Amino acid sequence: MSVSQNLDLALQSDEKRVVRRAKIEAIAIPFATVAALLIIWQFGVRIFDVPAYIAPAPSDVAATFVAKFPILLENFWPTFYESVLGFFAGNLAAMLIAIAFVHNRTAEKAFFPLAVFINTIPILAIAPILVLIFGAGLTAKVVIAGLICFFPTLVNMVRGLQSVSAQSLELARILSASKSEIFWKIRLPSSLPFLFSALKIAATTCVIGAIVGEWVGADVGLGALIIDSTFNFRSSLLYATVFMSSGLSVFLFAAVSITEKLVVRW
Repeated sequence: MSVSQNLDLALQSDEKRVVRRAKIEAIAIPFATVAALLIIWQFGVRIFDVPAYIAPAPSDVAATFVAKFPILLENFWPTFYESVLGFFAGNLAAMLIAIAFVHNRTAEKAFFPLAVFINTIPILAIAPILVLIFGAGLTAKVVIAGLICFFPTLVNMVRGLQSVSAQSLELARILSASKSEIFWKIRLPSSLPFLFSALKIAATTCVIGAIVGEWVGADVGLGALIIDSTFNFRSSLLYATVFMSSGLSVFLFAAVSITEKLVVRW
């Protein structure tokens, strides 16, 4: 084996070692940070003798999580359904309206300011109105979860569809491409990175929307359990419910990230 081949093998080995180290650090550093924060929390609560109804120790929260897991799971599924349905409804509506805006500038000029105005209304203020309109059932929660997903996806989708270069559009016109061909082969692929960025935001905010909807009018769900735990000073159950809500957001975020890796390969 020549000297140059040995050098190439050594360089490849070094590159693999660097990549492997970067992957290990990407996993180990966040876990170590979380573990350190939990240890500080545990000892801080014990040392300063903080009452359990104000800030329970992580060990107490973990014990409650295990003991009350059936109750948490019973309230998890309604929030999960509301979040997922709101995610699909809100994002589908945003994508369809974004497509309409890109193909009809008059519609964009007419309705985009209205969408901005609706987005400026705090979700806590508009939630009671939606509950009055749609009732205290599933529909109101899905609409609230969908509404909170809607605007980021609309803005990013419009930006993505309009990000096609003028040269690409001119080339498509020279080749006599139809509007549908330009959309499916040029505009839609270029918009996917923008769309998935918005979907990652929506994956977490849809859970917030579902929980806000449950705060306004529901007797089941993680939002209802948070309210019940707060007013009954069951702080360990409150913290366990909050952690379960965060787990749902992380799960939906991971699902969108995996889908992005499967769909966007460029």
